[in-house]
Amino acid sequence: MFVQQLDPVADSLSLSALVATLPLVTVLVLLGGVRMRAHYAGPIGLVVAALVACLPYGMPVGQTVSSAAQGALFGLFPILWIVVNALWVYRMTVRTDHFDVLRRSFGRLSDDPRVQALVIAFCFGALLEALAGFGAPVAICSVMLVALGFDPVRAAVVALVANTAPVAFGAMATPVVTLAQVTGLPLDSVASVVGRQTPLLALVVPLLLVALVDGRRGLRETWAPALACGVAFAIAQFTVSNYLSVQLADIAAALVGAAVLMAVPAARRPVEEPVRAAVLTGVRSDDLDREDPHREVVRAYAPYALIVAIFSIAQIGPVKDLLAKATRTFDWPFLDVADPDGKAVGANVFSMPLIATGGTLVLVAGVATAAVLKVAAADALREWVATVRELRHAILTVTSVLALAYVMNLSGQAATIGHFVAAAGAGLAFLSPVLGWFGVAVSGSDTSANALFGALQVTAARESGLSPDLLAAANSSGGVLGKMISPQNLTIACAAVGLKGREGDLLRKVLPWSLALLLVMCLIVVAQSSFLLSWMLP
Repeated sequence: MFVQQLDPVADSLSLSALVATLPLVTVLVLLGGVRMRAHYAGPIGLVVAALVACLPYGMPVGQTVSSAAQGALFGLFPILWIVVNALWVYRMTVRTDHFDVLRRSFGRLSDDPRVQALVIAFCFGALLEALAGFGAPVAICSVMLVALGFDPVRAAVVALVANTAPVAFGAMATPVVTLAQVTGLPLDSVASVVGRQTPLLALVVPLLLVALVDGRRGLRETWAPALACGVAFAIAQFTVSNYLSVQLADIAAALVGAAVLMAVPAARRPVEEPVRAAVLTGVRSDDLDREDPHREVVRAYAPYALIVAIFSIAQIGPVKDLLAKATRTFDWPFLDVADPDGKAVGANVFSMPLIATGGTLVLVAGVATAAVLKVAAADALREWVATVRELRHAILTVTSVLALAYVMNLSGQAATIGHFVAAAGAGLAFLSPVLGWFGVAVSGSDTSANALFGALQVTAARESGLSPDLLAAANSSGGVLGKMISPQNLTIACAAVGLKGREGDLLRKVLPWSLALLLVMCLIVVAQSSFLLSWMLP
């Protein structure tokens, strides 16, 4: 048995914490300073974590390799299993041109560009985040806005800012699932707290979007539909994440938000031409006026309806119990770790939900989608293989980062840093979202930031007397606000709308909003850690 040590370096907690941060510092410097690609930085950071684990921390080489292997496997299944299948569904809609049908359908919902920004960037962007994440919403939504006539810079800024509130539950709740796994906290409890933080952002973001599109006039004339959309989104995200299904939180929020938005009379009211001319300064796509058969429009919406239906059925008691029977739990080989108190850690036992996992359910929905869209089996298989090839760098990044996180957690490095950071005391509540924000700003992924800092946050919370669930959730909720300024997302946005090389221009436009919303989230977490908003927590 390997017993973790908190102060293996000269019996000093501060020196040990300094050494324990080397893997994190390595990754962050390579990403932010050297600007190395994440799929290179991740494996290098993993090597550093393994060296720190084996040398100062004294973890046997076999157990170090075993812990890294467990992290990598978790990265592949269920995390990337969800992402690959979700993006596969989207690729089939593109292959059959049903994505263009969907785009034209959105364009006909309202002729007000401010409302179109809400429908596409906020609501549909949240749906894309729920299904795929990893930059897809920014790329797709910014292109759709440009096709409607938005200036490329404005389209990119709107798409980046909109990609906030849904991120924590993106890719079928991948960030939250990862957070629960690396911290050892129950998924339901972590998701419940996140679902009481990010909905508060949803109240603000739609109002901010209409202001970005049309300034004070936009806010004055369309505040009602924007506020209605934000409130509906927030209520749906809170309700579903707390009481129904974590994986369905963003899907439900996006659909309910869009439905309520279009139910507001002001959203359907024709907009004056001078307003349109002032806002739409780009080139409008010629195919927007094409009329699509009703049957094809229904097919375009079908993939998302199928996912909602399949996930909803999977939450029914008897069905849920039946699917859970396929879960396999076993002792992880060559791993026998105890915490500093001598208690065996949970990672010694590994649980693999073969069917009762989001990726498998999305796969089922994908097969049904192929049938509805009339995609031949061979073509559907080719699209799946192409999806894996497209995500090859993301696969390497996610598996290496999660392997790094597991090595740090199981060797005791994360516990050392957490005990050291706990000296901040009550100030941790304010700093916790900042750490998540910084992690996402550098890595571009809330999943990666949760893997890197989740265990650290929990250890620090326990040592300082704060709620572990609160600080773990704050890491993810603060992280969503770093997404809009991450080099990865800025590059994706620029490439999508033809602004290659102008990442700096976009950064200057979105950075103030990222910092302002981060301050709001920090104050929310501080209030939730005190008597002011402690009643909000489960």
